[in-house]
Amino acid sequence: MPGLNTALTTALSTQIVWLLVLAAPVACVAWTVTHEEVFAEAHTWCLRQSQRRRYFLVRKFFYLFTCEYCFSHYVAAAAIAMSGYRLLVPGWAGALFAWFSLVWVANVYMSLFVRLRLDIKRERVELNVEEKEAKAREVRALRR
Repeated sequence: MPGLNTALTTALSTQIVWLLVLAAPVACVAWTVTHEEVFAEAHTWCLRQSQRRRYFLVRKFFYLFTCEYCFSHYVAAAAIAMSGYRLLVPGWAGALFAWFSLVWVANVYMSLFVRLRLDIKRERVELNVEEKEAKAREVRALRR
């Protein structure tokens, strides 16, 4: 049965590659819609609607466009519908496994992205502080 085991491993490895690759555009779309400046007006409007609307379901509908985690579920569902991606088993069960796995991996990507942005921002702040300190030392040295 070595051939069967190899075929299953290959199929599983292909599924994992699809999962990792498909999660990138899901994360990108979810993050862009919920956080980036290009959608700032829509984000602000949806945020206000999620806070001010009278009905619970309407508030939650608009909230989906302000939360990258929530929105990633819908983006992942669209990605699965468009690609036909299934994980581990065929049919609706494979689609369900794929959906939740895709959401999870996409959110891991977004968390890593946030961490990277914070590290870059911290480095910029530290460099600015060091530059200001160096200029202050220069000024003090020139005054002596």
